[in-house]
Amino acid sequence: MVKRPAVFQHILLFLIFSAIGRPGTFAQDSLSRPNYRALRWILAGETVAYSASIYGLSKAWYKTPFTRFNVVDDAHEWQQLDKVGHFFTAYQICRGTAAVYQKTGITRRQAALYGALSGFLFLTPIEILDGFQYPVYGFSPSDMVANIAGPSLYLGQYALWGEERIQPKFSFHPTALARVRPELLGRNFSEQWLKDYNGQTYWFSVNLASFAPDSRLPKWLSVSLGYGIHDMVGAEIAKSRSLGYAPYRQYYLSLDVDFRKIPTRSKPLKTLFFLLNTLKVPAPTLEWNRRQGFRGHWLSF
Repeated sequence: MVKRPAVFQHILLFLIFSAIGRPGTFAQDSLSRPNYRALRWILAGETVAYSASIYGLSKAWYKTPFTRFNVVDDAHEWQQLDKVGHFFTAYQICRGTAAVYQKTGITRRQAALYGALSGFLFLTPIEILDGFQYPVYGFSPSDMVANIAGPSLYLGQYALWGEERIQPKFSFHPTALARVRPELLGRNFSEQWLKDYNGQTYWFSVNLASFAPDSRLPKWLSVSLGYGIHDMVGAEIAKSRSLGYAPYRQYYLSLDVDFRKIPTRSKPLKTLFFLLNTLKVPAPTLEWNRRQGFRGHWLSF
């Protein structure tokens, strides 16, 4: 089965951000009740963005006739890094839409609920369409679980704490492995950041001060736990081994910046910080993998 890169859905995320506007678009100085006109505009924007995304997807990916619905279990591929990518994308869609909803005067928990629903509803039809594209694609239960887990983490944090304290983030660096199978891992940088899972790392950044509000820790300081893979030149471990490679998982511990906690009154800066919070900043990092044990990196991304 041909596997669409999980990070492909990041493109859908950016389309949504572009269509519904940056955080703060519908802000007012004081709202005593929800701005229903703004809510209607948001719903209209989401509908347009999603319709355009599905249309673009059908042109770019669905080039074969639809078949009967098929379930394909691909949970064993790419050492599950692609599933973390689905999780990340679903979470970021929640975060983006909820940020806009908050500016209409509804409560943060209400915005989190609507954002979680958006994350689920945006991605679910794509998985269903995949099911009718066998054997090119297929409905992946593990993808669906990841698509649900992302919104669940976002909504769960607001249910528990009324705020985000743990933020999924992404980083990428080019690897020499892409030259081994460029048709699979990408021929240039614009393809490799989508396809080369060896260069992708997904992080869970934990804001320390949010768990210790009385401490003197900087409000922006986070500790980040990362996951990556290496020596995967095929979707399956056996394929990579047959080509002479020994795939392994990588686990990271690093420092990070929570850009939301950097004080500023500038709306453009707030928007920039909001977008930057999807990315892990380069920082000293401790890595562990089963092949090399512990390794230190002065600056890792």
